[in-house]
Amino acid sequence: MAGGKETPRQKMIGMMYLVLTALLALQVNSAILLKFKFIDDSLLGVNDKTSLGADGTVKGIQAAVQKNNNQPQDLAVLKQSEEIRAKTKELVSYLRDVRQKLMTATENKNGEMTNLSGEDKVAITMLGGQKHNGLAYTGLKPKLNEYSDYIKQFVPAATPLALDAKEDPRVTEKAQKNKNFAELNFENTPVVAALATISQKETEVLKYEADALSALAQKVGAKTIVFDKIGAFASAESNTVAAGTKYKAELFLTASASTISPKMTLNGSPISVGPDGHGKVEFTARPGAFNSEGVAKASWTGTIRFNQNGRDTTFVKKVEYNITKPVMQIQSASVQALYFKCGNKLNVSVPALGAQYKPSFSASGASAIQGAKVGDVTLIPNSREVTLNVSSGGNAIGSQTFQVRPIPKPTIQCFVGGREANEKQGTPGTAVRSMTLKAVPDAGFATFLPDDARFRVTRYEVTLVRGRRPALAPKTISGPQADLSDVVNAYRDGDRLYVEVKEVQRMNFQGNTEPVSVQKQFNIPLL
Repeated sequence: MAGGKETPRQKMIGMMYLVLTALLALQVNSAILLKFKFIDDSLLGVNDKTSLGADGTVKGIQAAVQKNNNQPQDLAVLKQSEEIRAKTKELVSYLRDVRQKLMTATENKNGEMTNLSGEDKVAITMLGGQKHNGLAYTGLKPKLNEYSDYIKQFVPAATPLALDAKEDPRVTEKAQKNKNFAELNFENTPVVAALATISQKETEVLKYEADALSALAQKVGAKTIVFDKIGAFASAESNTVAAGTKYKAELFLTASASTISPKMTLNGSPISVGPDGHGKVEFTARPGAFNSEGVAKASWTGTIRFNQNGRDTTFVKKVEYNITKPVMQIQSASVQALYFKCGNKLNVSVPALGAQYKPSFSASGASAIQGAKVGDVTLIPNSREVTLNVSSGGNAIGSQTFQVRPIPKPTIQCFVGGREANEKQGTPGTAVRSMTLKAVPDAGFATFLPDDARFRVTRYEVTLVRGRRPALAPKTISGPQADLSDVVNAYRDGDRLYVEVKEVQRMNFQGNTEPVSVQKQFNIPLL
């Protein structure tokens, strides 16, 4: 049978042929024989209509040739189509003659089926004797295969129409595999089944002819594209509508043809076309020249090309669209200003991009460290002003400028004996056995950046002063805590402790330390 895509009618005919083949292998009764007659009648009716359609195709080719001013190459196509039609009619006429001979041999006269069986008469007519001189050998098989060989130049997928059992993939039963074409189709076969077999072969012949004429018709523009896929489509002005505003859209029908395979491009580059004939247009919108409202005009050009009646037809569509400037939302403990040389943590989101948001960051006047979560970035300023630049997928989104604040200096507090020293009223001398200096960060700074607000007094000097002179040599303390037992043993009422801070350090969010310039002295009277 012919290859390629089959119409529903051709599929029905194929199914009928499979039923016919299956019934041949059975012990059939009169009711089943009657079903063969129904199949045969249906095939003949379809074949007559197909034959009329072929005449119409040839006339269509002729009209197209005349419309094209009888070009020589088109006239050659017309001649080929007429030749195909003539050879097909000749073969169909022969098949109808074989039918008539079977009817006569089985004593079915005047077109009426009075004898549905007649297996012996069928065998004599179609198989003959040992010399294989029946019609299936002498005429039917060679004529069918000669036709398929001829039509192959127009239908490359055409296969022989009369196959022996070993060549026919539909024959799977081992007992049938050794039979030739004549035996497979007409041995022990009732006349109604034999007639149905011949009708089915006629159907295959007409199918080959239709494929060949269709191929020729395309060469001269005689084939009509049938738009057999119809659906509804809605195009809205916008998929986002604010409450209280009007939603506007157009609803209309779309149509496409399943017989054509269009090729499509986007701005000159090929795009994939789905089974439904829809091209998949997808690209990243590039930032443009945004106006004061944050909108940039842009467009893309699509082409659809398909072969219509042997000639390429191309449609071009330019589609305009608007690109809106993405709005960045920045969240931070302190967005208005950043702190110098501190890890200022920000989260930058662009809601309009949704799941497509894949940010990358750069900065001038600061180092930028991208966080583990989408949109997280840490800025470490090294100048008075910082500009953060945000991109997504290689496309610039926008930038934000920040002012930079200096780090507030910590407050130094002195504790003796567990209590804060009193520089006005004095402190009992026995209480100064231990001393601690604390560097307390600014409350606001500690709230915003606790990991950067870690201050520590690392060195200071303590002197016991009596009158205007030191009573003991100055004592240098490393770290915030000091043991002043020697001072307790040496002090007298009226002495005082002079404490001078020499060094304070800050540990930042990365665990690194840096010196902080702080000047602080304490004068603590001893009681």
